[in-house]
Amino acid sequence: MTEKRVRPSHMVSLCMAALAYGLITLLPPAVQSKDEKTDVDIEGKVAHLLSRVTFGAKPGQIEEVEEEGLENYLARQLHPEKIAVPEEVEKLGKVEARAKDPVYLFLNYGRPALMALAKGNQNGSPKEDEAVKKVINEYQRKLYEESALTRIKRATESPQELREVMTDFWFNHFNISQDKGLDHVWVGSYEERAIRPFVLGKFRDMLGATAHHSGMLFYLDNWQNTKDPGPSSAPANELEGKRRGRFSGINENYARELMELHTLGVDGGYTQKDVQELARVLTGLGLPPGAGGGGNLKNSADITAMGMAGQAMMARTGRDRFVETGGAAAVQPERTRRRLVREYGPPPQIQGNRELGYYFDKNRHDFGDKVLLGQVIKGEGEAEIEKVLDMLSRHPSTARHISYKLAQYFVADSPPKSLIEKMSKRFLESDGDIAATLDTLFHSSEFYEKKYRGAKFKSPYRYLLSSLRATNSKVEDPKLILGFLKQTGMPLYQCLTPDGYKNTKEAWLNPDNLLNRLNYATALGTGRCPGVKIGHTDPAMIADACTQDLSARTVQAVKEAPQNLKAPLVLGSPEFMVY
Repeated sequence: MTEKRVRPSHMVSLCMAALAYGLITLLPPAVQSKDEKTDVDIEGKVAHLLSRVTFGAKPGQIEEVEEEGLENYLARQLHPEKIAVPEEVEKLGKVEARAKDPVYLFLNYGRPALMALAKGNQNGSPKEDEAVKKVINEYQRKLYEESALTRIKRATESPQELREVMTDFWFNHFNISQDKGLDHVWVGSYEERAIRPFVLGKFRDMLGATAHHSGMLFYLDNWQNTKDPGPSSAPANELEGKRRGRFSGINENYARELMELHTLGVDGGYTQKDVQELARVLTGLGLPPGAGGGGNLKNSADITAMGMAGQAMMARTGRDRFVETGGAAAVQPERTRRRLVREYGPPPQIQGNRELGYYFDKNRHDFGDKVLLGQVIKGEGEAEIEKVLDMLSRHPSTARHISYKLAQYFVADSPPKSLIEKMSKRFLESDGDIAATLDTLFHSSEFYEKKYRGAKFKSPYRYLLSSLRATNSKVEDPKLILGFLKQTGMPLYQCLTPDGYKNTKEAWLNPDNLLNRLNYATALGTGRCPGVKIGHTDPAMIADACTQDLSARTVQAVKEAPQNLKAPLVLGSPEFMVY
């Protein structure tokens, strides 16, 4: 039977009708159906678990987990090292935006590299200038789309499902935004090197990795955090003056968020004095000179030399575009590289840690003793930082704060205190073992309580992923779905505030958001979603992915709808909006 095309008028009618229905159903407080069974059977438990451990069940997955056994499935997800990952998913982490270290990314995609590319525009005509700008924009977009496509494909296709869910959780917890300066270069590396390896490991390891990665150091300004300079004479020259202005004293931004958001929590028992003392401990921890941290730039020749690798690479890749517009820079990229080496020498050797992209400058560190949370921290340099991270990661307030956030993410917007207490105890006893803490959560009586089934409202990100998983679809080009996330107020990697995106119903349930979801559901459910390879549009299979059974009203609406609108109605139903 030939599927009918959806006329715009039909689409609008569908969206508005579903919107009105959705608002009636969703806006009031959730009420449990009177005819629900008293006891949750195994199918219900599996459906509930999958709605939280994954970004939504795939077709047939509930039956598969029932056959495997819920405990076996959960054990594998908590310890996913032995779960085989398909080669096409495995290679996603090898794209340049993620596989390369922060220093490489800066030298090839940061400001010096782009300046060098512009300097390679030998004739300097307006036509060539426009071509250079175009290539620059394309390569910045390339890094973003590489990272975004990798995240989305892993979340929808990887069998290590809990690992992908936890990557989302921890990135929001230790949020950075690609919209802040150099972080558009580093956001993929940050997730790949500072978040993903530790999402089910020890909290202390992830805390240390995020504290030292270029992305966090730049985002929360610790790269500028410097001991108070005291009286100083006038700068000797303009460059030195700029450097003194940038590294001129204490910057508390990272210290404050490290305690308020990353560890102790806003009610964690610290004071403003503690923030100041922690900031002193963190002085000197920044970016490598010549790789994002300024310094070591004697003149413009050094800048050009550092950027030459980026110039050669971008000119070579963009050769066709440059030649088409008469650009001279791309005609002989290898000759350009050799000329730069001959004139300026090889790029300077970068100091510091290349894996995470940090550098500890002892000349900017405050070596005085500090008192943090009542404990004396002797002024001994870089070792102070490790001692303080140890202290913060093992503090009881940190255990409570992390446990609360995990319980809110996996159980309910207002999680039960009894569960938080159990999780906090396990966190402390296991020395911050995240998998062990989650094991306590998933085996708690609170997790399976009936009132928490379908009690969470999907964020735009989770809604998007659950729809792709429910239709067994694959993303080949991320542009449209990234546009959807932007329209719904949750652009990937672009949350400007350090507290990350919220995961509560209050944050995402509003008419505009629902309308955007319903428009997207219509496009996906009718198989007309550019960049997405639809697996199926069977409404019954999509309904099986819902945590709750479809209501009688939804079932009736689907029955009465034209065939090609049945899938969109399920994807836009109130039952599909929750988990």
